Amino acid sequence: MTATAPRPFGRTLCAMITPFTSTGALDPDAARAHAAGLVAEGCDGIVLSGTTGESPTTTDAEKSALLRAVRAEVGDGVPLLTGVGGPDTAHTLRLAREAEEAGADGLLVVGPYYSRPPQDAVEAYFLRVADSAGLPLMLYDIPGRTGVRIEPETLVRLAEHPRVVAVKDCSYDLLGSTKVLARTSLAYYSGCEELNLPLYAVGGAGYVSTVANVAPTAMRAPLDAFDAGRTDEAARLNGLTARLTELMMASGLPGTVTVKALLGAGPVREPLQPAGRGATDGLRAAYEELLALC
Repeated sequence: MTATAPRPFGRTLCAMITPFTSTGALDPDAARAHAAGLVAEGCDGIVLSGTTGESPTTTDAEKSALLRAVRAEVGDGVPLLTGVGGPDTAHTLRLAREAEEAGADGLLVVGPYYSRPPQDAVEAYFLRVADSAGLPLMLYDIPGRTGVRIEPETLVRLAEHPRVVAVKDCSYDLLGSTKVLARTSLAYYSGCEELNLPLYAVGGAGYVSTVANVAPTAMRAPLDAFDAGRTDEAARLNGLTARLTELMMASGLPGTVTVKALLGAGPVREPLQPAGRGATDGLRAAYEELLALC
């Protein structure tokens, strides 16, 4: 990690779940409590209404209410980003305005999904948001869900806009990310826990982590060790998180489902379904093992 790497939203961010009551309604009290706990355990910032926050199945009003509740809890000193974006540019612009009014510090803008537009249209979409918003943008490159990549050359051009300041990188293309890091001042945040340390080592800013919902201290520890120059220790600590990361993020269940199974944080919204007993028991065993080792 270089001393000059930008960190506009901090270094260790959690992609927070959206808690619901037993009847499926937004639970702002549970959201406030969870956010406060994340900050107390070392999360520099929080990303709301992203993939982990079940943004496709929460209403615009719920997104604003969630943001206002968490802002009231953590105060102004903790960066809060909120997810916007989707297949409809006009709706994305409305969400961006509402997020600004509700107190966001930045926008996590996912690429336009399903329609799979070409790169010139992808670039135009992000520029429309950047031109209309009054907040800095973190572009969310997650082609496995959107169906379209934000190509490195597109990112290089978008980096010229003063409000495009960061990327949440779920591209699984470390070479492409390294090229963009070398040619821009964009802050790169890993969105894939298994790449948190590798991306950080080549100049990344940190991470936006789903696993941090349940293990914020363990996820932060490798970066702390790396910053202190203890690279062997960083690698060892990173290895300790591998089993839990695998079960939470690569077992066939979405991260939202696995987090809520571990935390007992209320239901998920359909079409998602809760984790079964066997999966939950396996998650619990890996989680307890990690806590015992850290």
